Amino acid sequence: MSMDRIELKGMEFYGYHGCYPREREQGQPFLVDVSLQVSLEKAGKSDDLGETVDYGAVFRDVGDIVEGEPRKLIEAVAEDIAGKVLRDYPLVEAVCVTVHKPEAPLPGKFRDASVTVERKR
Repeated sequence: MSMDRIELKGMEFYGYHGCYPREREQGQPFLVDVSLQVSLEKAGKSDDLGETVDYGAVFRDVGDIVEGEPRKLIEAVAEDIAGKVLRDYPLVEAVCVTVHKPEAPLPGKFRDASVTVERKR
């Protein structure tokens, strides 16, 4: 397995995920980090986008999921993203997805609530 990575950190989208009616009606921001394990040697030598993963396309796919169908759990959002990446980008050997919910309805002060999933082919 390759040690190379493409990382997209702090992607921000607005979605309607959550278990509570207020979350599903008003929505809130979500931040997503995605790390793609993929060999970058060919792309590095050829300078050819066709030899790597178009991270602009990955960004759009993540946005479509986060801004799309509401889910109760951010675990489901993360799983959807990981599955889409592995299905649509055959060069990706493994993916790590973290979904942050900075405005989660918690009864106190906190900086971040998040889940991380890692999936391999």
